Amino acid sequence: MAKSMQTTVTLEKIAARAGCSISTASRVINGKGPVSAETARRVRRAATEMGYTVSVAERSAGEVRGRATIGVLVPSISNPVFSASLGGIQQRMQTAGLGVLMALSNYEPGEESAAVATLLVQRPLGLLLTLCNPAKSQVQRLQLPATVLLNNLPRPGFPAAVTVDNLAAGRDITGFMIGKGHRRILFVSGHFASSDRAFLRYSGYCEAMTEAGFSPLPPLEIGFVDGFDNLDLIGALDHHRPTAIIGSNDLVALGVIGALRRQGMTVPDDISVAGFDGIPIGRLFDRPLTTIEMPDASMGTAAASLLLDMVQNGTPARHLQLGHRLFVGATVRDIR
Repeated sequence: MAKSMQTTVTLEKIAARAGCSISTASRVINGKGPVSAETARRVRRAATEMGYTVSVAERSAGEVRGRATIGVLVPSISNPVFSASLGGIQQRMQTAGLGVLMALSNYEPGEESAAVATLLVQRPLGLLLTLCNPAKSQVQRLQLPATVLLNNLPRPGFPAAVTVDNLAAGRDITGFMIGKGHRRILFVSGHFASSDRAFLRYSGYCEAMTEAGFSPLPPLEIGFVDGFDNLDLIGALDHHRPTAIIGSNDLVALGVIGALRRQGMTVPDDISVAGFDGIPIGRLFDRPLTTIEMPDASMGTAAASLLLDMVQNGTPARHLQLGHRLFVGATVRDIR
């Protein structure tokens, strides 16, 4: 039976490929010492093309072994949104000959730093991060390689990002419901502390309601991981008497539909429901879920490509914004 051989990549080989000295290649690989941007670009590209990770023992020996990787942090893989993004990332990195390491935050801001630190032990070339809220995250205190935010807006310390306009998406779905005659629209969301995307969508809802001359209702916040499984809407329905409900994502919206059914209500005959993301399961019902479709797989691919450009070619960090669109579905009723 044939054995697989692990290729050894030394600093000498990287330096020769990059056309520089061994000491210069070492400074780039270890991130220590002055190197011109062009030289650093050549060394990173050579190292990436040849494949490497750096172990603790190898740092002093000056050898680079193994397959190059990038690290990815997402809140969850139970939400098809992140599974789709990971699929796009994996496909792009396979094309580049790189491996992918993944960690989860479970929508817990306090778990993000430990999860990223675990990724950093493997010395990834770069990171793709979906954070609960970059403005409050402790991750930026860590010494990070090239990093691209996925789904989060760019911030000081995180200038590279791939996003959609969640504020506009919130306005769009709310405006659609208002156009169907709805005036009392409840927003059900995972905790805003766990997702700045959800907060931006709610902010868009508030803007659309206010611009139309209606009062936004306070949000009903639940847990992202398990809050929608046994969602109880009795108190909110009695207090607010909504004719429509928006879920901060499709899983929340489907949880809302389940909760309404447990109360003997039907969608959209009794209450209209809409969500965000456009996950495939939302279209499997007799009445497909009305939602804002997000380009989740494309976002993963775009973020991976941006990270590779930064690592291999030394391109500057930038913000890429992809489009969204309304899928009308059949869960919002015209009550005019």
